[in-house]
Amino acid sequence: MTCPRIVLATLNARYIHASLGLRYLLANLDRHGGAGLRAQTVLREYTISRPAQEVVADLLATLGPAPLPQRSAGVQVVGFGVYIWNVTQTTEVLRLLKAARPDLRVVLGGPEVSYETEQQAITRLADHIITGWGDVSFAKLCRALLDGPQPLMKTIPGEQPPLADLALPYGEYSDADLAHRLLYVEASRGCPFKCEFCLSALDKTAWGFELERVLAALDALYQRGARTFKFVDRTFNLKIAHSVRILQFFLDRIASPNAGLFLHFEVIPDHLPDRLRAMLAQFPPGVLQLEVGVQSFNLAVQQTISRRQDNDAIEANLRWLLAHTHAHLHVDLIFGLPGETLQSFADGFDRLLAIGPHEIQLGILKRLRGAPIARHSAAHGMVYAPEPPYTVQHTGVVDVATLQRFGRLARYWELLANSGRFAKTLALLLHPPAVDGHAGASPFWCFMAFSDWLWLRQGSTYRLTPEALVDALFDYLSASQSPDGVRQALLTDYVASGARANPKALHGLLPRRTASPAKAGRTLATRQARHPNQLGSEHVALRVV
Repeated sequence: MTCPRIVLATLNARYIHASLGLRYLLANLDRHGGAGLRAQTVLREYTISRPAQEVVADLLATLGPAPLPQRSAGVQVVGFGVYIWNVTQTTEVLRLLKAARPDLRVVLGGPEVSYETEQQAITRLADHIITGWGDVSFAKLCRALLDGPQPLMKTIPGEQPPLADLALPYGEYSDADLAHRLLYVEASRGCPFKCEFCLSALDKTAWGFELERVLAALDALYQRGARTFKFVDRTFNLKIAHSVRILQFFLDRIASPNAGLFLHFEVIPDHLPDRLRAMLAQFPPGVLQLEVGVQSFNLAVQQTISRRQDNDAIEANLRWLLAHTHAHLHVDLIFGLPGETLQSFADGFDRLLAIGPHEIQLGILKRLRGAPIARHSAAHGMVYAPEPPYTVQHTGVVDVATLQRFGRLARYWELLANSGRFAKTLALLLHPPAVDGHAGASPFWCFMAFSDWLWLRQGSTYRLTPEALVDALFDYLSASQSPDGVRQALLTDYVASGARANPKALHGLLPRRTASPAKAGRTLATRQARHPNQLGSEHVALRVV
């Protein structure tokens, strides 16, 4: 094929990501658009950090020369996957692409353009928009465009077929994808819960793919060498019988030579029956990562956003997972939900911290287009940024300055806690020694105080090297604690991290290294390895990071 008739493109957040959605479109072109479409189609993935001019240059080279005015040429279609994280960059790409090749038929799809389409600059530049599911509708639209002139709607509601009618996309992962990228897979779509900050609140239920098909596809990927599987199911442990079968599939391969598996699942935090516990307990260290959405422990907030959640069951299940499995727990909290104050969030943070998950992801509420959270804007004073990612700017109980302050804290938490580089030092920061027999402030407010101090010192939340953080932590902590104790904790952390520079606070103390260690943070497993799995209760903060 010299010049493709169809190009499927998207801008991923990072190179390591591989678009599952585009591969579904590829896999279903012939089934739902007619034989021969797949052979005329190519996939092009970029990253949001790549300049728009370079993306357009590559697309134009892929498409080949524009047809001369006096010659008749077949229609060429470019489909873009549009998401909240790439819509700004994709809009610029589309402007340049349409200026260079106005004859192209551009089709948009994805969650960002499935709602409020008339309000967006990117949709005005496109020829067609498919809202909702695109697996079938994109194939049909391409067939109609390639077959010849006919009246077509600009906005096309996506057709939702039975899952049995969809071709699975996993054969579209290349050998390079298997070797270098995260492989996204799914056993189900949809979600039965109605949490209003999430687009899945619009789903009527969850739909499961036929399990034998999924297992056969997973086995084919495994036989080709795939070892990293990230399940995108919103509720992996909703149907326990299926969850158990999938986990058994991977357990059967753990003992194989060069297994090297890494598995990621998003689980419902208050639904952990004994059958599932028994399976999770069998996995060795470094294999399982469980993403757990707690979001808020505030009962009033949960009720406002239609979130059904048993806080006591969540706490008990998280503690059980930490005590009886080797799963790495990545737990999410969201600040800025309707009615959530900074103090109520701090209370929830401290409760979660005391449980001890390995990572606590601190996010700020974003208004996804179409999500029901918008119904609370007036009653709760919710004001969102007009540009992606539509982060909440202030609420009726949280002002602009507080949200900005929290944003800095969240960034510093990622650098210090979730990175796993400062486990021992973080314990000193979050749980300072008691003064006159009285314990200090809550861990959240201890970290907030450091965050405020670091912001005044650095004036930035980016471009902070591990060495700059070591020196900042030493200066801050040694003002109220034993400098020798602080220095020893920093030394232990710095050596364990594998860093090789020479922070001022550790001059003359670092051991001589003769061999260059492997770069830290190159894989998810490397990051997880920095997080101790089981420590005493007196050092609970070490288990959080």
